[in-house]
Amino acid sequence: MWVLLRSGYPLRILLPLRGEWMGRRGLPRSLVPGPPRRRYRKEALPALEVPVLPVTATEIRQYLRAHGIPFQDGHSCLRTPSPFVGTFELKDQPRATTSLSLFINKTTGRFLCMTSLAEGSWEDFQASVEGRGDGDREGVLLSEAPEAEDSEEVRRIWDRAIPLWELPEPEEAQLARMMFGLTKVTDDTLRHFSVRYLRPARSLVFPWFSPGSMRLRGLKLLGAEGQGDGVHYVETTIPRPGAYHNLFGLPLISRRDVEVVLTSRELDSLALNQSTGLPTLALPRGTACLPPALLPYLEQFRRIVLWLGDDLRSWEAAKLFARKLNPKRCSLVRPGDQQPHPLEALNRGLNLSRILRSALPAWHRSIVSFRQLREEVLGELSNVEQVAGVRWSRFPDLNRLLKGHRKGELTVFTGPTGSGKTTFISEYALDLCTQGVNTLWGSFEISNVRLARIMLTQFALGRLEDQLDKYDEWADRFEDLPLYFMTFHGQQSIRTVIDTMQHAVYVYDICHVVIDNLQFMMGHEQLSTDRIAAQDYIVGAFRKFATDSSCHVTLVIHPRKEDDDKELQTASIFGSAKASQEADNVLILQDRKLVTGPGKRYLQVSKNRFDGDVGVFPLEFNKSSLTFSIPPKSKSRLKKIKDDNGLVLGPVILGP
Repeated sequence: MWVLLRSGYPLRILLPLRGEWMGRRGLPRSLVPGPPRRRYRKEALPALEVPVLPVTATEIRQYLRAHGIPFQDGHSCLRTPSPFVGTFELKDQPRATTSLSLFINKTTGRFLCMTSLAEGSWEDFQASVEGRGDGDREGVLLSEAPEAEDSEEVRRIWDRAIPLWELPEPEEAQLARMMFGLTKVTDDTLRHFSVRYLRPARSLVFPWFSPGSMRLRGLKLLGAEGQGDGVHYVETTIPRPGAYHNLFGLPLISRRDVEVVLTSRELDSLALNQSTGLPTLALPRGTACLPPALLPYLEQFRRIVLWLGDDLRSWEAAKLFARKLNPKRCSLVRPGDQQPHPLEALNRGLNLSRILRSALPAWHRSIVSFRQLREEVLGELSNVEQVAGVRWSRFPDLNRLLKGHRKGELTVFTGPTGSGKTTFISEYALDLCTQGVNTLWGSFEISNVRLARIMLTQFALGRLEDQLDKYDEWADRFEDLPLYFMTFHGQQSIRTVIDTMQHAVYVYDICHVVIDNLQFMMGHEQLSTDRIAAQDYIVGAFRKFATDSSCHVTLVIHPRKEDDDKELQTASIFGSAKASQEADNVLILQDRKLVTGPGKRYLQVSKNRFDGDVGVFPLEFNKSSLTFSIPPKSKSRLKKIKDDNGLVLGPVILGP
């Protein structure tokens, strides 16, 4: 007897928010089921007190051999016979194609039966093999089916959408093609991929069909808005992004195909397939995330080319995704003026096949020469602003000093007790999260519920206690942010925390991890002299994780006990000097009044390894929204003063 436990998909993506709440993000109200609705999950389980130990590929292989289960070793998954084939086998598929239809992810242990869509965790698989399980949950649970309301909405929109070439007015069809850059994409290509056009929303409609059955499971709507001299695209997915796992173009893939090109947009897949004739797939979340649930569908390919975009962020995402897919079979198209998005390349008359042949291998040996690095160096020199990272929208002064938020760095943040460190760092991280930076919070001092309440208040820019009727509206928008929380609280093993962070990077493509704070994670009972050595070891572990995983880690550390009338310095960070030495950036929240400034607090950047700029700027706390806003503009300005050791002595106010 096989027993499977069902779990949802907490994957999220950031969608642009425009104007007032419009139901499903800008769809015409005639196509929206109603006001924002509250969703409840059945059998919600509390967080486990004992974290589940990670499983390795070696342990999975040993377990399968011990139980006599045959398997094939793949690129990212192990293939085994599925016990559900006899019940769910499709009539038009021969037994040979479904005999090894169960895929087990080598990293997470999660499995998926391609024939029946049954899925579960590694613990579920073991319980099924050994005949264990909860009688109340006994049975087969399939991958999450869309809600009835979503299914009705999908069918209603799909039925109202029509092919572009069937629009009654030729001028309207031509305008739509120009809006989406489809002037060189033929009707045959649009027909081949079943692309339609929804006239009321002025949006292209891309269907999500189940492989094999061709059942319509969902839709992606792509709207176009004028933005200056360019066009801004707005995506809407049904069902919600967390359950939208559509590899656009998958039903057109043959079992004999051994090469595929992955793109970040459906429009690029259309252009590539038309120009080269190669199989193409579009990732459902673009460059934001490659869900591991999609890896079994990519196992058959011996070579995968990733052509995700024309900027540095797309290049970084391609390298990250290649690590999941097995870099030995991946090649990457480097962004450049002569290698733009596939659709733009088609419109410019470039040779797409030649660009694909110039793709670089993702895998290389541990030692390289400058000859292999010169193109990457040129790319950084040509994209200075993109290399600087993601810029904050709420803290322009932070952009002036740090230039941006970059992957692979370690930021140490400190401040006096009660100065608002958690409140500030939550807005600091929320600012980045709203711009698509996948964020993982490890709050060891306050509960996740309280932290989420603070962040929701900052997100809504106002307290919701007095306007509970708007809670669902803001909660739905907040839920779509790529934001996740660890379930730990209090003292935790550094190995357990690092394992959780590595799992989050693999599953959710996390780019920013916040640890608040180091002392609470270590616990207060370590009062021996080894406490300093233990802290140094933990800081070193976070430094190594940030570098190896290309993920930014923000680490909150309490300062030493200082006199109230003294400003904190880099040397005020608790412990040895290792924390400030290992850090790329050191931020200090000073809780003192400026000489002529309006605020009580200000932020000091005392270390910046990227370009060396350090300095201070005032903060003003807004109690109603729990935010640190920019103080009112004045004629005075701040000047950075350094002593002989490079330390900031303090702000000097200069006149106009």
